[in-house]
Amino acid sequence: MGSLEVSKEAHKSKGSNQDDIYTGDGTVDFHGRPAIRDQTGKGVAGIIILLNQGLATLAFFGVGVNLVLFLTRVLQQNNAYAANSVSKWTGTVYIFSLVGAFLSDSYWGRYKTCAIFQAIFVIGLVLLSLTTQIFLLKPRGCGDETTPCESHSSWVIGLFYISIYMVALGNGGYQPNIATFGADQFDEEDPKEGYSKVAFFSYFYLALNLGSLFSNTILGYFEDEGMWALGFWASTASAFAALVLFLGGTKRYRFLDRAAFVTSRELDQLKQNEYNPWRLCPISQVEENKGMRMNTKISNFRIPAASMSSFDIVSVAIVIFLYRRVLDPLVHRIRKKGLTELQRMGIGLIIAIMAMLSAGIVECYRLKYAQKDCKHCQGSSSLSIFWQVPQYALIGASEVFMYVGQLEFFNAQAPDGLKSFGSALCMTSISLGNYVSSLLVSIVMKISTIDNMPGWIPRNLNKGHLDRFYFLLAGLTAIDLILYIACATWYKSMKLRGKCCENKEDQVYGV
Repeated sequence: MGSLEVSKEAHKSKGSNQDDIYTGDGTVDFHGRPAIRDQTGKGVAGIIILLNQGLATLAFFGVGVNLVLFLTRVLQQNNAYAANSVSKWTGTVYIFSLVGAFLSDSYWGRYKTCAIFQAIFVIGLVLLSLTTQIFLLKPRGCGDETTPCESHSSWVIGLFYISIYMVALGNGGYQPNIATFGADQFDEEDPKEGYSKVAFFSYFYLALNLGSLFSNTILGYFEDEGMWALGFWASTASAFAALVLFLGGTKRYRFLDRAAFVTSRELDQLKQNEYNPWRLCPISQVEENKGMRMNTKISNFRIPAASMSSFDIVSVAIVIFLYRRVLDPLVHRIRKKGLTELQRMGIGLIIAIMAMLSAGIVECYRLKYAQKDCKHCQGSSSLSIFWQVPQYALIGASEVFMYVGQLEFFNAQAPDGLKSFGSALCMTSISLGNYVSSLLVSIVMKISTIDNMPGWIPRNLNKGHLDRFYFLLAGLTAIDLILYIACATWYKSMKLRGKCCENKEDQVYGV
């Protein structure tokens, strides 16, 4: 790869104007030549990657958003066991992100890793769709709220788990690399592109949420009505479209696989001997079951409980817009540096505590209505499901500050050759939260069912105390916030490399 730098230096030596032709961060095009600024990367490549992320997310959440209901209705698992199964599956998705990041940073590079794992993702979805349609939905038409499916043989259940864990492997290995690969499309040595790179992470998370919007509404409705095969095949089509779109943009991409070569700046540093070698509160699985026990009707139309997470997505879109266009410029007028990544993550934890408290209060009122209406009936509470809107809106706001802040933090603080691994660490923190959530549900049910009590999260939630579980989560998140503040105060941030912060007038708020 050393010849690439020689080639680039030869071009630059022809005149100072050549500096504006090529990127300054060492990126190359698909053919291994120095990347020409106006012909690669930037907006077009960024938009392709954002669309790819949206379609892939649609496919992933087309499976994940109603997986608890699928396990309870089709595989006949109880609520607690199904919630634990989904938490473990979701946690495994993020553990696989470490595998993808390792292969990307050490061997394959980001582009190849993204392509391979997206292909695995598509294969897993095809297998899941076939297994569901041919083997699991028996008798025909089962899987809705009123028609349970028959029991299945162990090999059919094994085939189902193989398919969903292939989906986990494909999506997990792809996710940390696509975020970093998208950031590579913006030259951090250029002031305007540098700020667009920072904005990219916000729009990346927005694309992720918009992709899940269709899953949480349209696909969620079809799956809630028992049309599981249709939902899974729609997810498969979306994943395939995402893969085709990603491959179609190949010639437009910039490639910065830093483990393979060094830039001219790093070469000069070597010559001069200057080179220096918890997210805790996933509640969506329990929320789906809680929503099913509330009044889900508007007139004669029944709202799928999983569709309530659409308010999370709408909240994410609104908060990202307000942050990029209103809050961030306002804070920059007060503080030149604005809010740091660590400060934004702290704000995210505070909002998460508020979300858990809101969820607990709503559950208290839901239980009161359920006891008044029919305590021993399932789905009997007359309290409207729309009382869940505030907690979903708070969760969305929390995600913007926490998740986007984490993405920017790990991308900025990780060494150039480990940026995909840095993004994977961000996802691993989510994995830790899911595994802790699964363990927490098991511990809570073990303790709360002593003396033949129904427990906090029984099959009939009207007999339980889900409100206490939410308040417990709020308390644990508060402890997490205290520990986080201590760690954030101790941490010494690295200075960002590049020129993007040198000229305040060149700030760009869009991709």
